[in-house]
Amino acid sequence: MAISATINKISLSIANMDKQYYQSHELTVAQHPSENDFRFMIRLIAFMLNASEQLSFTKGLSSDDEPELWQKTLTGDIELWIDLGQVDEKRIRKACGRAKQVIIYTYHEGKAKVWREQLAKKLQRFDNLTIIHINAEGIEQLVKRNMQLQCNIQEGELYLSDDELNFTISLD
Repeated sequence: MAISATINKISLSIANMDKQYYQSHELTVAQHPSENDFRFMIRLIAFMLNASEQLSFTKGLSSDDEPELWQKTLTGDIELWIDLGQVDEKRIRKACGRAKQVIIYTYHEGKAKVWREQLAKKLQRFDNLTIIHINAEGIEQLVKRNMQLQCNIQEGELYLSDDELNFTISLD
């Protein structure tokens, strides 16, 4: 019998002073059985950093043809493709060919540094690719089936809290 995904309900208030974006989102997000709590939170952080009414979660780990998050136009063109982790070169090439903008958020600093060094020269040719490292130690402590999160983004730092915990997340 296959293990089913965990469904998480998130009430999220975002105040992004860097982009002048202030909005509340009511999200229902599935957590794949193979996805740990830390990676799940990295996915939520990626949403927070790029939040808009058109940004949506995809099938993610369940699909090789879709990113973790994307933003599409009304005609179905992909404006923004967001992936997480150490993505292979073939997938990056595909994403950069299909989307106007591609962002890869890395985490686990040691692995991310090695990955970036190995692909550095090959990735230089993609003008629409941005790679950002998320430093978010301990963030998995926020994961609950029902979450109420407040997110403030200012000067490239993300401040994330619930009723009990506060985290400062830096981006490199």
